[in-house]
Amino acid sequence: MDGLVAYALDKFEKERREYYIYDLAVDEGHRRQGIAKALIRRLCDLAAERGGWVVYVQADLDDAPAIASYEKLGVREDVLHFDIGIDANALLEGPHEAMRSPA
Repeated sequence: MDGLVAYALDKFEKERREYYIYDLAVDEGHRRQGIAKALIRRLCDLAAERGGWVVYVQADLDDAPAIASYEKLGVREDVLHFDIGIDANALLEGPHEAMRSPA
């Protein structure tokens, strides 16, 4: 199964809408046929129709084929990505004290 899941985000600090590809998958038997590129192009068309400013996608460092494809479509940016756990107890410790709910 091939598919793309994306969402639009209206930015608060800037008057623009950004689109983020959340998941992009092409079945192993269908790879190297331009399917991912076609899905991204369609998303770019939809984003343009809806006033989008940019489409973001990220790739794992060890996914050379995806990185090569994305580099042909856009500009690579080196940004930091943080995975923040959802353990409520961990969030209530240290610098996150302000996030504690009132008693």
